[in-house]
Amino acid sequence: MKRVVVVGAGFGGLAAARALRERGPKEMDILLISPKPELLYYPGLIWIPTRLRSPDDLRIPLGRFLDKYRIRHIPETVTGLKDQGRTVLTDKGQYVNDALLIATGSASLRKLPGIEHSRSICQGIADAVDIRDRIAALTSGTIALGFAGNPQEPSAVRGGPVFELLFGLDTWLRKTGRRDRIALTFFSPAAEPGNRLGPKAVKNLLAEMARRNIPTHLGSRLQAFSAEGVSTEGEKFPADLIVFTPGLRGPEWLSETGLPLSPGGFIRAERTCQVEGWPGTFVAGDCGSYPGPDWMPKQGHSADLQAETAAGNILDFLKGRKGIRTFRVELVCVVDSFDSGTLVYRTPTRNVLLQNPLFHHAKAYFERRYLARYR
Repeated sequence: MKRVVVVGAGFGGLAAARALRERGPKEMDILLISPKPELLYYPGLIWIPTRLRSPDDLRIPLGRFLDKYRIRHIPETVTGLKDQGRTVLTDKGQYVNDALLIATGSASLRKLPGIEHSRSICQGIADAVDIRDRIAALTSGTIALGFAGNPQEPSAVRGGPVFELLFGLDTWLRKTGRRDRIALTFFSPAAEPGNRLGPKAVKNLLAEMARRNIPTHLGSRLQAFSAEGVSTEGEKFPADLIVFTPGLRGPEWLSETGLPLSPGGFIRAERTCQVEGWPGTFVAGDCGSYPGPDWMPKQGHSADLQAETAAGNILDFLKGRKGIRTFRVELVCVVDSFDSGTLVYRTPTRNVLLQNPLFHHAKAYFERRYLARYR
């Protein structure tokens, strides 16, 4: 009986485990290692500050999913690897495998002085709730929202949720009659924030900020945060609440494994999702660094595409064949604004941008459909 170990219970890990069970032999042993048998639906975090979602809406217990697909969950934290991936080390034990899929996501670059004065909408439930509560207590003042990348790995950036929260807050504050007392401002060290979405998107995003009376502070390196506001190389501006998403880096546990890592600390993988030089060890989602265009996104949709590819190639590997499937490179997102949305679609040959109030409802519908498979 073959055993496949999947590390990580996020988008990539769960999609891969499901695909392995659906396509693989019935007797195959699938182990899923993660601290909790739970999926956190990160895209929905943008709706917690405006109370369109509660934390319980986004925490999905995986018990029924694991039972349905006969996946054994190991409630432990991965700490390392041995035998070029054939043994996974955790904080409580070790697990031998015939093939391994790593999908443990990314970590944040939190080195900026004073970053403790900020909260990130991409960090998790605790930060999203804190943002919600601080805004609720704010009678007047300024909320500064921004993001930055990883200088060592340009693709390791997550700006979409910040744009969504920015526009969503503007709409919500207007609807609740508080926008005239609470100012919003946007900042980024990038001169063209959102350029990974395409040239049309950058112009659209900046024009939308101007239309909504949201000042911007762009193209100047960040120096520090404080209780009073934001300092860059070019200026200082006040903020009563700083919402900041830093650049991404590879998870800390990877550093001592011997895995080939990119400058940003992500696992170097081929387009087949196999780790370079590590047969039988695959990667999906944010923890990987893959060949492709510099705008290739780190998002749940990409993790799903990579997971499907990795699962097929794992099954080939277990049969003694070289997996040759490659994942589709595309960016698909809806930049939500509480009651409307902008669809952005990008491939190596196309870049589409469409605005319509229906896209807000489409994003919510997709969330329900996506989570139904795990509930």
